[in-house]
Amino acid sequence: MALKLRSLPPHLSSSPTKAKNPNVSLFWGRSLVHPLSDVSCSSASLGKSYARLSITCTAQTVSTSISQGTPVRPTSILVVGATGTLGRQVVRRALDEGYDVRCLVRPRPAPADFLRDWGAIVVNADLSKPETIPATLVGIHTIVDCATGRPEEPIRKVDWEGKVALIQCAKAMGIQKYVFYSIHNCDKHPEVPLMEIKYCTEKFLQDSGLNYNIIRLCGFMQGLIGQYAVPILEEKSVWGTDAPTRIAYMDTQDIARLTFMAMRNEKTNNKVMEFAGPRAWTTQEVITLCERLAGQDANVTTVPVSVLRFTRQLTRFFQWTSDVADRLAFTEVLSSDTVFSVPMTETYNLLGVDQKDIVTLEKYLQDYFTNILKKLKDLKAQSKQMDIFI
Repeated sequence: MALKLRSLPPHLSSSPTKAKNPNVSLFWGRSLVHPLSDVSCSSASLGKSYARLSITCTAQTVSTSISQGTPVRPTSILVVGATGTLGRQVVRRALDEGYDVRCLVRPRPAPADFLRDWGAIVVNADLSKPETIPATLVGIHTIVDCATGRPEEPIRKVDWEGKVALIQCAKAMGIQKYVFYSIHNCDKHPEVPLMEIKYCTEKFLQDSGLNYNIIRLCGFMQGLIGQYAVPILEEKSVWGTDAPTRIAYMDTQDIARLTFMAMRNEKTNNKVMEFAGPRAWTTQEVITLCERLAGQDANVTTVPVSVLRFTRQLTRFFQWTSDVADRLAFTEVLSSDTVFSVPMTETYNLLGVDQKDIVTLEKYLQDYFTNILKKLKDLKAQSKQMDIFI
């Protein structure tokens, strides 16, 4: 059973950025295959064929002749996914460097007031609703795309359909540069839906005719705080696997800094770059480091990769749990002796970065534990003082 969808970009009215040409259109097609199907799908544009491939993408530019309109400032940027772990650091870095920052965020009950407080302009739009996108691009020179779907959403909704709509609108409205964050080795793991979608999005962007920077990332240091540091301090269970996978985590502040250095460097135009931290770590090594810095042992619950793999196979049998299966697909990567890291010497030289300025995981976690333990100590001291007065 297969569902095939075809979409053309919505009608876009002319804007101060570029005058719309009625002869311009972009085409995309995708094929979603039911998880129980044994049909093998092929991706002609990528030159590959995968069994049970979740997504097939093609990009075709019919015309690229768009008449020139009012020029926009190169410092005018739109950050998509500005409230996320990476997005907010991109916003802060851009503001610190003097960019005019506009943030695209979904309508939400709790407004993103902190972005306004920093000095950014916040506009509401939803990548899953293409008609809301064009107005946010008026007067924009560069898009920095940090967005990804929420855990409760189907992976394809934002990370494929939404990105296709955004790229189509960017092309039609004459955006000068598109920065896209992808995943390290996404081209090597077609069995993982999110990684395959990232790779397809890379190809779609490359074929769109837009000027681009594609940056593949390994992992964020910030994610380790909630996953390991906080549970250890609160004496709660820390969940880990017995997988030998090693990940070179990077501070999102460093990612944001290097991103803007790459954006301004003409040698990086239309290139795929990879960012990685100074060292690759296994899950157990991260937990051991947190234990040492916290001064207490962790209550570690180890989940064998084989159990996760079985859970994924089980959830694939039910349509209502297929999205869970897609996310558990990362176990296919975890079950191998994979190293999510790349040598960075060439990148440092290209961007003029001193490796000593890149934050190590030891330094990042040490600063966190030093600050949090000091606060806890102060709170205990205040509590004792209150006991005396009472």
